[in-house]
Amino acid sequence: MFLALKSDIGQKRDENQDRVRVGMIGNDSALAVVCDGMGGANSGSLASEIAVNAVFDKISGNYREAADENSIRNLLLTSVSAANALVYQKSEENEENKGMGTTCVIALVRGKQVFVANVGDSRAYIMTPNGIDQITNDHTLVEMLYEQGQISREEADTHTMKNVITKAVGVEKDIETDYFELENDCNFTVLVCSDGLYNYCDNELMYQTVFGQNLDEAASKLVAHANLEGGRDNISIALLAN
Repeated sequence: MFLALKSDIGQKRDENQDRVRVGMIGNDSALAVVCDGMGGANSGSLASEIAVNAVFDKISGNYREAADENSIRNLLLTSVSAANALVYQKSEENEENKGMGTTCVIALVRGKQVFVANVGDSRAYIMTPNGIDQITNDHTLVEMLYEQGQISREEADTHTMKNVITKAVGVEKDIETDYFELENDCNFTVLVCSDGLYNYCDNELMYQTVFGQNLDEAASKLVAHANLEGGRDNISIALLAN
């Protein structure tokens, strides 16, 4: 298994509110978590820091490589629920942190299997010899309008409110998390990232830069490209290749 991560403040922000953790959690299992914080002052950083550590530590501490698929699903979903409770509690303790939250995307790779959970608009993609596919669905106002048929995909991609998210970890007491399972017989790479990456790097660029390439170099190249294109947000990426 090959792993890489990169996080960058970008060109316009005063602080990096993204958090990324990646690591091996078994002989043939790897875990990546990306959180993109939201909130005034330092609240976004606090939310993403709490969430990324809560999720990563709970999964890595309780994961068993022989676990069945349902157990892994429950582990990923309960890890997000635990993070949600911690962030929400922290926001209630201090008026300055009121309303803070964070996106969260998790990818766990075990052999040829991929397990993904997400809240918000941070994404997971899978790359195979056949190309690149987005695994997650964005929890955004624009995506909701697209699904309702009110706007086209082209309009969604350029909409002025495309970054308004409809769901985040820590904003409400309870959280509903999306979950996905995939299995591929071929070699693949999983990419998880914040919107600061994919808003400036299209699918074809990500695929050509990453698949079959050195992952550390690929992560650095994609972050550099996002910065060259404006870098108006924090930029974070994690890569897992089997």
